[in-house]
Amino acid sequence: MPAAGAAWRGEQLALLAGQLHTRQTSSEYAELLDAAEAELGVEATQEQRRNLQLLRLELKRQRCLDPQLISAITQAQSRGNAIWQAARARNDFSAFAPALKELIELRRQQASQLASAESIARSPWEILAQPFEPDVSKARLNQLFTPLKRELPVLLEKAAARPQLPPSAQLSENSQNKLCAKLLESWGYNESCCQHSRSAHPFSCTLGPQDFRITTRVVPGQPLSAFLATAHEWGHSLYEQGLPRSGDHYFPWPLGDATSMGVHESQSLFWECRVARSKEFAGRWHPHFCAELGSDPWNGSTGFWRSLNPLQPGLIRVEADELSYCLHIVLRFELELALIEQELPVEELPQHWNQRLHELLGIKPANDSEGCLQDIHWAEGLFGYFPSYALGHLISAQLAEAMEKELGGEGAIAAAISAGQETTLLQWLNQNVYPLGRSVNSEELVEKVSGYPLSPVPFLRYLNQKCGSNV
Repeated sequence: MPAAGAAWRGEQLALLAGQLHTRQTSSEYAELLDAAEAELGVEATQEQRRNLQLLRLELKRQRCLDPQLISAITQAQSRGNAIWQAARARNDFSAFAPALKELIELRRQQASQLASAESIARSPWEILAQPFEPDVSKARLNQLFTPLKRELPVLLEKAAARPQLPPSAQLSENSQNKLCAKLLESWGYNESCCQHSRSAHPFSCTLGPQDFRITTRVVPGQPLSAFLATAHEWGHSLYEQGLPRSGDHYFPWPLGDATSMGVHESQSLFWECRVARSKEFAGRWHPHFCAELGSDPWNGSTGFWRSLNPLQPGLIRVEADELSYCLHIVLRFELELALIEQELPVEELPQHWNQRLHELLGIKPANDSEGCLQDIHWAEGLFGYFPSYALGHLISAQLAEAMEKELGGEGAIAAAISAGQETTLLQWLNQNVYPLGRSVNSEELVEKVSGYPLSPVPFLRYLNQKCGSNV
């Protein structure tokens, strides 16, 4: 969309946001909810009670918010997005700084207004994070992230000593598209309810109970990027397709929504990292890639597998490997806290970003476009979102261990992939993870499925095994 139209689009979006807020907080809606709660008898199901509990919580939160603040946030998001795009293109953080200041101030006001709706005392950042990760706290995140900050740099040093990767293959855009389509077909893509398209940034979205969309992109010079992004986004879509959305869980009801962004991310990471980046999967798909190329630049499936698993610190989060990705998230989490709660001046953000990135990964950006301007999240005031990405890695690893235990023990996932029986893995997820929806939060889901609280240990164990395999 044209950049010059951003202000008008912001006014349109603000109008729609105001109308939606009016509807969500109206006396008519509250009366309907009151009546529904009054109808609950002793025979009411747990699902019915949970649905109404979640609707009541959302009503309470929405009624705390000033309609003028909602309008101001919506317009600031539209402006911020447009300014950020231009600033990133020009590598000019100073042009974006005023928009970021405005979004921070507005989100602080939002957190202040929402505080009275919280059942326990939460900090401003924690309140802003609730829509993405219900019941999350800074203390719990620090508990989970501290072992990552301690052990991931050690693994990165170990990975740096591995042999150099084979040269990158030059795979045509047409060949990449064909391979992505073949992957989706093998994983149950149904064109009657699914759509695979192209976009500037890969994403997955659900527009209705039988309308699932994913997008991917072909990145010049990165022949495996589209394939892995397709696996990632299809993992998101498989979760959406498996959520409980019938009867008491019908599509508009909250109980049929995703548990959290962390759980959502765990599902995409399972299919991208545990399946598509595995040795067994590389062995099966290496011939398909060679057939498209008419040669084997990887000198066998092991070289192809290593190309699927580059382990080297990089500046860009969305291109980061499994070892360094969570450190990118730690960086953003700590800087968000500093901006929202610790009065870090916005003008000092680039300096703190570069210094902290060097401490965590040993690298420094050459400019702000590959530093603090690289992500869209802050340009839309989405504070509290980033930790869900790292939680997804932890949750994926712990659920995978539970899956292996039930499917026959260590090596069961690899055996299923080697045999081309990924449907076995999907069936397990459909039985144990997808049906829970929002009946639980992410930590409760993990403990229910695995038998113990969320821990970084399974993720670190998985990475140690991968590094020990001479990737």
